[in-house]
Amino acid sequence: MEQESSTTEEVLIEAPSEESVPTDNPDTHRFECRSCGFVYDPAEGVKKVGIEAGTPFSALDVVSFRCPVCRSPVAAFRDIGPRDKPSGFEENLKFGLGVNVLTPGQKNVLIFGGFALAFAFFLSLYSLR
Repeated sequence: MEQESSTTEEVLIEAPSEESVPTDNPDTHRFECRSCGFVYDPAEGVKKVGIEAGTPFSALDVVSFRCPVCRSPVAAFRDIGPRDKPSGFEENLKFGLGVNVLTPGQKNVLIFGGFALAFAFFLSLYSLR
């Protein structure tokens, strides 16, 4: 028995290191003004004040940039993450029949598409005699 245990080799499987896991780029994150709710999206920029698309929030001038809606300073903005990130807390994403992992745009399509379908069904009732 002792020979068998000494001849068998143990295979260690290493977990992937944190460095190999891709992290999201903070330059792609959107920022929301806490005063008025304006969302700065680097993919869109702000045409009203001449900020081109692709300009990250960190590249904006802290002194001269103000919220285009309410004129709040840069300190009034908070990071709300990338555009394609599901909304909500990470621990709640596994609940809700899979709906919690949808992005806000996908949730809008689901909700308003459901309303449109319900309205179409309601109108179809008028065709019955």
